Amino acid sequence: MPRIFDNMQQRLLPELKSTLDGATRADFCVGYVNLRGWRSIEDEIEKFAGTEGSQCRLLVGMQTLPKEDLQAFLSLNSEDKGIDLQEATRRKRRYVEEFRTQLTYGAPNNQDEAALRRLSAQLKAGKVTVKLFLRHTLHAKLYLVHVPEKTPRIGFLGSSNLTFSGLSKQGELNIDVNDHVATATLEEWFEDKWIDKFCVDISKELAEVIDESWAREELTPPYHIYLKMVYHLSQEARAGISEYRLPKEFKLFDFQAAAVKIAAHHVNRRGGVMIADVVGLGKTMIATALARVLQDDSFLETLIICPKNLVPMWEDYVAQYRLVAKVMSISRVQDELKDLRRYRVVLIDESHNLRNREGKRFRAIQEYIDTNESKCILLTATPYNKTFLDLSSQFQLFISEDRNLGIRPEKYIDSIGGELEFRKKHQADVRSLKAFDFSGNPDDWRDLMKLFMVRRTRSFIKTNYAKTDETDGAGRKYLEFPDGSRSYFPDRIPKTAKFAISSAKDDPYALLYSDRVVDVINALNLPRYGLGNFAIDKPMKEPTEREQQILDGLSRAGKRLMGFCRKLIGI
Repeated sequence: MPRIFDNMQQRLLPELKSTLDGATRADFCVGYVNLRGWRSIEDEIEKFAGTEGSQCRLLVGMQTLPKEDLQAFLSLNSEDKGIDLQEATRRKRRYVEEFRTQLTYGAPNNQDEAALRRLSAQLKAGKVTVKLFLRHTLHAKLYLVHVPEKTPRIGFLGSSNLTFSGLSKQGELNIDVNDHVATATLEEWFEDKWIDKFCVDISKELAEVIDESWAREELTPPYHIYLKMVYHLSQEARAGISEYRLPKEFKLFDFQAAAVKIAAHHVNRRGGVMIADVVGLGKTMIATALARVLQDDSFLETLIICPKNLVPMWEDYVAQYRLVAKVMSISRVQDELKDLRRYRVVLIDESHNLRNREGKRFRAIQEYIDTNESKCILLTATPYNKTFLDLSSQFQLFISEDRNLGIRPEKYIDSIGGELEFRKKHQADVRSLKAFDFSGNPDDWRDLMKLFMVRRTRSFIKTNYAKTDETDGAGRKYLEFPDGSRSYFPDRIPKTAKFAISSAKDDPYALLYSDRVVDVINALNLPRYGLGNFAIDKPMKEPTEREQQILDGLSRAGKRLMGFCRKLIGI
């Protein structure tokens, strides 16, 4: 009478370990294997010698997920077409990658690390051999243990996969098989699958997966960790660069072409982008190329909103680069937008002029974008002037303040005691744009800007895109135009400006060096808190009207300097 092991009244794992304790070898066939679950039986497997008659042979039969099985079964082309060597190689590679991904789940711990290292050693020593059965999907669960007793084999047959949960936690249905004929039949069945042409050995690949993971014996150099972080943080930029192609008539520098492709990725994924390169890097050309990419790839027409003095320039760009677009002065949006036909892309030049979310122009543009579900391209060299709310206002042109952004203002949330305290205090979704409005921490805003902004400085371009002229001896940096001509970065050399100072009382330069002004400047103190104060010991005469104007100007400049310093040091 077979015994039942259901992991409720009687668990399979203790019995399996007890049987393995005196075994000479073992043959397992399972649908799924959890590498971390190997620690449940690793001590018993370690006793094997690693020879053909003293090892654990593990046959894994399930190469597809249950969802994929169902999709294949219900598809219109569901007949079994068999398998060839090319398909077998593809499935083997995929299953090995599944093992690699499996090790990324959950937090590593010392016990798992030790068990994985032991499994790697057992694979290399031949104590464990793992094969993947590829001829067809195999869901069987068989644990056949060879023991040097009167009964040469003991089998456990049922539903438990080789995972910690399958062997001891979740409810299963397994029975033991001790009958000599039955176990001989099971051994014959296993051997038939093991020697199949499409049963491939993946022992070496699994050992490599473990040795390349966090469980590896050799410590990973910090520089490699840094490179991996950079790789993942730059994933979106890399995706954009590989996904889009520019029309041939655009002759752009490499840094401009990269900006177009990254911005296109942001627009298509999140509905908008802010191109905020510093002055002189070609934002207008980048935006034009971006609009053309959206036009060519998605048949989208563009509405260009800009200051009145830039209308002729944009009309020239529209004609030159064959954009299907309309150019409108920002001063006319209140009168014309409400009756304007639908444009699926709205490009706003000098978008920093729309920092006031309560303004009539802001509301008119926001309503147009929302009503027409338009994608948005913002151009500005000064994304924010006084506070980060300037940036938030511009983003609100195409992002509703309660939209789930997928990120939170982590620094601010931590500073007030966690997410629960945030919700009590602000009554807002922690992953919304509104949540960021409460944060003054630059790190929070940097996280937000990564999702919606493309911004580079001249020093960034010089470091990452410029070439070095090796012929002039000075190693000057330059950018190369498509025609081969060069544009050199200027060398900043400070020069002394000399000028004469007259003794006339109305000469502003002479007054700057007057005794009164010099004494006041020398007596200034800059405390950490409060405005600058000064105290002069010797009595001084009343300043002249012109001197008083200069002193008032210095006072105003001092206050601005103090405000800047307070922001800089965070007080």
